[in-house]
Amino acid sequence: MAGEERFHFHIQMDAKDLWMFSMYHANKGYLGVFNVLFTLASLYLLVTQWSQTGMGRRLLLLVCVLMFTVWQPGLLFLKAMKQLKNDRMKSPMDMTFTKEGFTVTQKDQSMDVAWDQIRGVVGIRGEYILYMGQMRAYLIPDRILGQDKEKFAGFLREVLPGERLKRV
Repeated sequence: MAGEERFHFHIQMDAKDLWMFSMYHANKGYLGVFNVLFTLASLYLLVTQWSQTGMGRRLLLLVCVLMFTVWQPGLLFLKAMKQLKNDRMKSPMDMTFTKEGFTVTQKDQSMDVAWDQIRGVVGIRGEYILYMGQMRAYLIPDRILGQDKEKFAGFLREVLPGERLKRV
């Protein structure tokens, strides 16, 4: 990276990458708070009311405890596995980042994206999410960034205004 700072990543998505992205969206903001409170309240009722309730109510409370802790993550993982069967997700993607923007190349298609087209970047455990809009985002897993993670984070802080960065 002599001269102009450039980053180039060859990205092959896996189920864990997509699952982490889905878990973030399923549990962010008020929805995540609700999920935690609902689970804790259900667990509290299950433990404190165990001896005073019948089998039907116990099973209902157990289902409530498992809903956001086991079933939702499991279903999101199955969804991620299904998404990986899509041709677009099977194909690796090359991303090259410069101070002007970045280029995404997949199969025989290429697209240039200027930094002013990026709505925001969010760092979550395991990956960075680059949002272009409500329905379009690029994932850059930490395993791809490797030892360049801190340099890349500094680069993002340099090319994007602070209000478009979250946990970067």
